[in-house]
Amino acid sequence: MIRILVIFILTCLPVSIYAQRQTKKSRSELGVLLGGSYYIGDLNRFGHFNKTQLAGGLMFRYNIHSRAAFRSTFSYMSVKADDADAKAEQQQDRGLNFKSDIWEFANGVEFNYFPFQVGHKRYRGTMYLFAEIAVFRMNPKTAFEGDDIALQPLGTEGQGTSLTNANKYGLFQLAIPFGFGGRVSVGKRACLGFEFGVRKTFTDYLDDVKAGSYSDYDVLLAENGPIAANLSNRSNSRFGQRGNASNKDWYFFTGASLTFTLGKPSSCPPR
Repeated sequence: MIRILVIFILTCLPVSIYAQRQTKKSRSELGVLLGGSYYIGDLNRFGHFNKTQLAGGLMFRYNIHSRAAFRSTFSYMSVKADDADAKAEQQQDRGLNFKSDIWEFANGVEFNYFPFQVGHKRYRGTMYLFAEIAVFRMNPKTAFEGDDIALQPLGTEGQGTSLTNANKYGLFQLAIPFGFGGRVSVGKRACLGFEFGVRKTFTDYLDDVKAGSYSDYDVLLAENGPIAANLSNRSNSRFGQRGNASNKDWYFFTGASLTFTLGKPSSCPPR
């Protein structure tokens, strides 16, 4: 009888230990992001949080360790700016404006300041840093005579004309998102977080503005049409400064997240 009991305990012990350990599902979280987005570039050089627009998305996180996690996000953001809101008279005279929807898919890692495990009574919260690589789609438009006009097909800086060898810029671009945040367990399977993220891009055309000077109006009119010529230069001068080619555009997201574990959380200390 004792021998049977010993065999039974030895058989069940590994199963019991395994049941308490974290599984792939308990390490996985799925949830939503909600917040705001804005941009820094030629039409808004220093005004952080200016023209912040509603943004949101989906997040997947896989906790590989109590201090590290893989993450994937699929986000919608919107950015806009208008020279009419500028304080500098020269920028007001330039008269440019734009808005763009941004669809972003990113993968990266998080590093926690403190050990963290969703649902654990002791390890309930942490701050974290994150870094990702992203692909995003933009589509800058401008308000003109009551309509929103897509700018990329027009070649407002002479793309596709005899003025330059440059082709029209791509609407799909790469970015490096990075930032910081914090999260805390809410109950046994939910996690509430917040984060501030910076997107370093490799394009200066998020706002359709790059060239330091205006393209020749007559050539644009002849080769790209009257709308391209009119939208290229909306100021009162043909010789002013259009943009700054030395700086790339940036966009930002700040907001909250709510995620849920896909499996039953473990009561064991995090590893």
